[in-house]
Amino acid sequence: MLKNTATITELQNSPLKTVQKGNGSPVAILENGETVFYCVPAKAWEALMEQLEDADLARIAKGRENEPTVAVTLDEI
Repeated sequence: MLKNTATITELQNSPLKTVQKGNGSPVAILENGETVFYCVPAKAWEALMEQLEDADLARIAKGRENEPTVAVTLDEI
């Protein structure tokens, strides 16, 4: 459950204050008591994208772990 919430009106009145309300975490933006979207600070978004990229690379590596290998020396590279 998200601790940080704000209304659309709060967001419209003060976007930066709304972002700061989350202390670096996303803020759920509410309309009529329902979450309609999340206001995510840039650093949190970048960290999320990095985690997704790492997960994707791990999935690719896992899929290749049984592929045949070829021995080479550093001079051949």
